Amino acid sequence: MSDKKVITRACGVIIVAIALFVSRQFIVEKPVIGIPHTTQADYAEAVTKAGGIPVILPYDNEKIPEHLTKLDGILFPGGADVPPTLYGEEEIHPTVKTVSDERLEFEYDLAKLWLKETDKPYLGICLGCQMLNVVQGGSLIQDIPSEFGADHRVDHDVEIVTGSKIYSIFGKEVLSVNSRHHQAVRNLGEGLKVAAKSPDGIIEAIELMSDRFVVGVQWHPEKLKDNSDQEKLFRQFIEAAASQKALQSK
Repeated sequence: MSDKKVITRACGVIIVAIALFVSRQFIVEKPVIGIPHTTQADYAEAVTKAGGIPVILPYDNEKIPEHLTKLDGILFPGGADVPPTLYGEEEIHPTVKTVSDERLEFEYDLAKLWLKETDKPYLGICLGCQMLNVVQGGSLIQDIPSEFGADHRVDHDVEIVTGSKIYSIFGKEVLSVNSRHHQAVRNLGEGLKVAAKSPDGIIEAIELMSDRFVVGVQWHPEKLKDNSDQEKLFRQFIEAAASQKALQSK
């Protein structure tokens, strides 16, 4: 083989090696998002559409340490109510229908450890928003209609706090949402702040007072398919999870 052919082949090998190296540097694997067991496919579909890989988590507390290390983000879905005893209230309103003991034990422990032992993103929807607040030591309004005479199981507007993460995501001060809740945050948990309220003063979104993506919303963005505004929330969540994944892979 002539020297010219040897040089040409060698150059080809080097070019391929460089291309492979560069591609590995810039290809970011999709983040894996845990979703505690739910029969609602909308959550997984929203995560997939935003660029994540959804994984449904069975109620198994022994798996929590593994979830903390292997998952890149966590999405807590909607559901029934948090027992008032968890936020120090012994008197229970007759409208309160609590989640199962199995679900409560798993989601409460997972949320608490996720927030304490990782820096990874947390997105809480409806019950997931309330769980975030209770885990951080906050309390809830047990029943909005009986205490405030307002119905939050209808579509309505929310007023977003400027300077909040929620504002940076949606880029507007008023947002139309699809609330379906009879409970809401009363006293904020440690490290949390209000990100949005309804016109009647009910808290509709909360977030952690840090750069970390920890957000809870009372409405159901997963139900608003093809809504460009609500898609922004999932995209930002997935981007935050992808950034954490990239940092940990270095």
